[in-house]
Amino acid sequence: MESRAEPPHPAVLPPKLKPGDRVRFVSPASTPDPLDVMRQVGILQEWGFAVDFGDHAYDKLGYLAGSDEDRLADLNTAFRDPDIRAIFATRGGKGSYRIADRIDFDAVRRDPKPLVGFSDITILHLTLWQHCRLIGIGGGLLDDAADRDALRGMLTGVEDVVIDADPEETTAALTTSGRAEGRLIGGNLDMLITAAGWALPSLRGAILFIEAVNMQRGQLDRGLTMLRKAGHLDGVAGIAIGQFVGFDLSLRVNAIDILRDHLASLDAPILGGLPVGHGARHRAILHGAEATLDTQTRRLTIRQG
Repeated sequence: MESRAEPPHPAVLPPKLKPGDRVRFVSPASTPDPLDVMRQVGILQEWGFAVDFGDHAYDKLGYLAGSDEDRLADLNTAFRDPDIRAIFATRGGKGSYRIADRIDFDAVRRDPKPLVGFSDITILHLTLWQHCRLIGIGGGLLDDAADRDALRGMLTGVEDVVIDADPEETTAALTTSGRAEGRLIGGNLDMLITAAGWALPSLRGAILFIEAVNMQRGQLDRGLTMLRKAGHLDGVAGIAIGQFVGFDLSLRVNAIDILRDHLASLDAPILGGLPVGHGARHRAILHGAEATLDTQTRRLTIRQG
């Protein structure tokens, strides 16, 4: 089975970073661990970038990094500042969905720059694609050197991003047959479900990417049912599945069974086992970039051109 996407929509790949460029950390979701952030700062400084912080990066209000207004202000200030050439989310957690629809999209269109982050930050990537066709980076500065180098290449280089499926990942069992081409859209499944109806862009002709962490079986089943029955998954060209972390696979009906049950009806090639998500190793992806999914080579290729 081979599936081809519809003609791609116009997209914006932000300018590549160069040594001396300034990047900013903001906290659109939950409060970060300062030690973890400073480790990331050290990596970026080693790469030759200047680093600063939003005014409210370390604020705390319950499970949020400060009020909605303050978190939004930091994000929009970074998008409006011509000296800032990339924006890094300090972490995910909870709360980006509360402010996603209030991004200054005009500022983003005037001066595109990459947003880097994953997990809860997925909903910001979805909204930026929906309104601005901005290609963002779904990933973070983790401990694995290969993963860090891949993210650096997305910030500074033009080479294709190649991610090989890992047969040790539990979702590898979901791989079917076929090849698909399309824009890579998706991310954390909980955020895709949250975005439905207001921040979820059309997935028709796209390669849908999903990963998840700590979802209950009923939550997973309900969310996929809603996405499917509401028509949000109609016309997907292919499905790329990353890491599903925190699921009990010893259960008689487990997460893999639920995924297979829902996704089989979409009649699109599925490539599982991608080391992208909340696992110990986490490759970054480019949200909105053109991609090829090939189940024979068990490879997802994302193009930066």
